[in-house]
Amino acid sequence: MARHRHCSHYRKIHDVPDLVRLWLLRLLVPLNAQQEFIREHCFASGILAEALGLGEWELSPSHDFEPKQARAALRKLHEDAERQLAHARAPADLTHNLRRLAGLVGLSAIDCRIVEFAVLLHSDRLLDDTADWLGSLSSPKVYHALSVLLDLPEVDIRAALSAQGILTRSGLVKVDHQMGVLRSKLDLLSSHFANRMLSVEDDPVTLLRDTVTLSTPPHLTLADFDHLAPSLNLLRPYLQQAVHGRRRGVNVFLYGPPGTGKNQLAMVIAQELGYPLFEVASEDEDGDPVDGEHRLRAFRAAQSFFTQRNALILFDEVEDVFNDGNSLFGRKSTAQTRKAWINRMLEDNPIPALWLSNSIGCLDPAFVRRFDMMIELRVPPRPQRERIVCGLCGDLLPADSIARIVAAESLAPAVIARAASVVTAIRDWLPKDEVPRAVEQLIGNTLEAQGHEPLKRIDPHRLPEFYDPAFINANVDLEAIAHGLAATRSGRLCLYGPPGTGKTAFGRWLASLLGLPLHVKRASDLLSMWVGGTEKNLAAAFLEAEQEGALLLLDEVDSFLQDRRSARASWEVTGVNEMLTQMESFPGVFIASTNLMEGLDQAALRRFDLKVEFGYLKPEQSQALFEQYCAALGIDGARGGVQSRLARLSLLTPGDFAAVARHHRFRPLLTPTAFVAALEEECALKPERQKATMGFI
Repeated sequence: MARHRHCSHYRKIHDVPDLVRLWLLRLLVPLNAQQEFIREHCFASGILAEALGLGEWELSPSHDFEPKQARAALRKLHEDAERQLAHARAPADLTHNLRRLAGLVGLSAIDCRIVEFAVLLHSDRLLDDTADWLGSLSSPKVYHALSVLLDLPEVDIRAALSAQGILTRSGLVKVDHQMGVLRSKLDLLSSHFANRMLSVEDDPVTLLRDTVTLSTPPHLTLADFDHLAPSLNLLRPYLQQAVHGRRRGVNVFLYGPPGTGKNQLAMVIAQELGYPLFEVASEDEDGDPVDGEHRLRAFRAAQSFFTQRNALILFDEVEDVFNDGNSLFGRKSTAQTRKAWINRMLEDNPIPALWLSNSIGCLDPAFVRRFDMMIELRVPPRPQRERIVCGLCGDLLPADSIARIVAAESLAPAVIARAASVVTAIRDWLPKDEVPRAVEQLIGNTLEAQGHEPLKRIDPHRLPEFYDPAFINANVDLEAIAHGLAATRSGRLCLYGPPGTGKTAFGRWLASLLGLPLHVKRASDLLSMWVGGTEKNLAAAFLEAEQEGALLLLDEVDSFLQDRRSARASWEVTGVNEMLTQMESFPGVFIASTNLMEGLDQAALRRFDLKVEFGYLKPEQSQALFEQYCAALGIDGARGGVQSRLARLSLLTPGDFAAVARHHRFRPLLTPTAFVAALEEECALKPERQKATMGFI
């Protein structure tokens, strides 16, 4: 009685492509996988037997299964296939894609045959399962098996799959040197590569999209990176020469906080030079992340793919490779475990590469020196921020909103772009007057989430409403100093005196007069609890001001310049030293202000070109400023006989008038007497007045 003797759960296969049929028979006969296929009482796979034409023979009721006869029948099938199918071709889509890939990468005929087999092995379940009967293979046995299957000399197979071969260098097919079945030994470029090669594709680059993708056009322009002009003036011609001269080992490292425009800059540079920019994929087609090792392999593959094209390669988020270890548990990063290989790659890559990171700290010094250029991207200076905001949000925002947004010194281009994109998508659902508020809200929320200050509804750096140097009691002619600085554009001033006497306001007025951007830093902005943090913040503040050509105003400078002779900790000394170093090398206008002149480091004081004392208002200054405020607030300052009371206020400052004017908004001052009384209250709270009162008692 016939037996239904197969152990498969597959659906039945009635039509096997001729090329796959030939390979199946070569696996079974010359490579002797028939030992597993033909068992004592049955075929190991009825599905395979049916596909090869042995199904009816196996299930015939006329006789029991005879292994010897089965082997003879199988040999006959193989002999017929070698005569009839020797020129069988792969599926049309695979042949078409192989031809285009060969043109892109430069594959030989033998390379194409190997890729063809590997693709079908990874996509045809019957071929894969039949190859498993060869057992666990070493690499030499893989070369032999491929030689038999593809009817090619073994020496040619070895050469094609060697470390120097294009298949290995490109990552299209790589031999895994661990023992394993044939499919696991022939590692393809990506998990989706086989399926993609068997489908119709419009562009050969799309075959590689799990590995590299063509970058999208930028939404910023070269003008948005004017603050990087010195570096870009070197980078652009260097990349152009590298591409046309086929210069090897060209690598550029761009780093800076998230959102500062590193990707955009790479896209802009490629666009300006007229080269396609190919980005190493960070996720596969399913959206799953790709680990550092596979991204390095993808980078190496991309270097092989585009050797025949004028192109640039972008490797974003390099932390995946250089900083994916864990020092706590002793696990090294991908780069550290392959240090020699990466060094060689950085010295010999044929396509110029742009590497992007949020921090330079992820790089080992041995890697740093192998990059041709290191370019840091900080948050763009105010003129560039304004250009970017106007370009992305100009039709969404009025001038006052733009001014508030660009005043945020921590505002990165990506934050602007994202807010503009969101509001543009919903603007038809918003009342017209809500559109600017929506943009500001989104930007402010993101800044807070990043740990920065939110957008300020009132500009803290604006000048007082009644500002005039004539209302400052200084020991020098401030207007003459301003005109002198307008000519030299360089100077270091120390302004000292009681709070409210106009020191910071003078700095703002001077910046406006000189037409310079203003950078205001306070002690709270720069002091750090971490060792070296204050020094780093100071250096960054001076560098940022220098790059933007800004006037740097450092308030509460006594926090940094205390006399080193009285220092009790080393960080107090290093902070002063860093401050002195930055002051001496700063080429622009630097103003430091302090309420406490006593106790400042004497060496630091000598570094200032001019020290200006700001004092309390003179009686005539107090009277003139009083009349201006009364006129602005609608108070008749000529009546009330308050001049004598005003003259007795020897501790008045411009800041006192501003404070009284602010509380007038919610506690109106209806008479000159009320105004003077409010000024008297301000003076009564000052330490000098309290000391004098206590002494009199």
